[in-house]
Amino acid sequence: MAALISENFKFVALFFKSKDVMIFNGLIGLGTVASQTAYNIFAFNCPCSPKKNYLYGLAAIGVPALAFFVIGVMLNRNTWDIVSECRTRKCRKLSLSAAFALLGSILGRAVVAPITWSVISLLRGEAYVCALSEFVDPSSLDHFPPTTKTPEIMARFPCKDIPAPFMNYSRVIERQLKYESQLLGWLLLGIISLAVFLLLCMKHCCSTLGYQQEAYWTQYRSNEQDLFQRTAEVHSKYHAAECVKNFFGFVALENQEKQLLEDCKGIKSVIPRMEWNRVTGVYMYRESDNTPIYSRLNKWDMYTKENNC
Repeated sequence: MAALISENFKFVALFFKSKDVMIFNGLIGLGTVASQTAYNIFAFNCPCSPKKNYLYGLAAIGVPALAFFVIGVMLNRNTWDIVSECRTRKCRKLSLSAAFALLGSILGRAVVAPITWSVISLLRGEAYVCALSEFVDPSSLDHFPPTTKTPEIMARFPCKDIPAPFMNYSRVIERQLKYESQLLGWLLLGIISLAVFLLLCMKHCCSTLGYQQEAYWTQYRSNEQDLFQRTAEVHSKYHAAECVKNFFGFVALENQEKQLLEDCKGIKSVIPRMEWNRVTGVYMYRESDNTPIYSRLNKWDMYTKENNC
């Protein structure tokens, strides 16, 4: 039974690891929905004033979406790979197709939260009602009382703080504007879904790799990055321990750390900057004598073996 449970856990872990991008995007979407809902409940407060309504409504939809987009670009590793590539190699080896693919990868991940925020904002409708209530044409409403302060009256509808003669029109205006807002939200969602589908089809049609090899490449990069980060942490700890020991004459370590660092004896204590630069930056799939090269580290490894470096 224990073995069966262990195997099931391994299967679930492998499944989620293979779907990490999809799951990560889903978590981003859910987090954005929660943030948007909390904002509407606790922070959204339409000013109900001509001209201010429009700016406030647009800002409520656009500014958080822009902030999410910038954060998404900043947190994407490919962004800094491009920066490193341009800094160290002046983008000489960055082809147009590689640049397009990388930008597509960066933007594809970065727009998940902004699109989710915008769509949910439109489907809820509060920001749209606030922004456009003052632009509703009174002549489109049956028997709307004449007034010399039409913009001021219309701008106050989202707050329900309106004179008694106009109270009956509050639900009509809100229903009309929410209809427009939700229609725009569903159209935006449909257009984006179709665009994503077409882009994925184009990506797989233009790829030189088969589906299985592309999945293997993705898995390889994920495993390499995970192992690299874990090994870099241990290496940096070993290097730091050596420096501290040389300064104080001893170093205070836990028993587990002592055993780990004992196993690291004989490793390269210092890695030159040139070596770091060789494994850093943009990389697209290549082959050498029909041998796949899946990353810069893979390329560095093959080069050092061939040249006995």
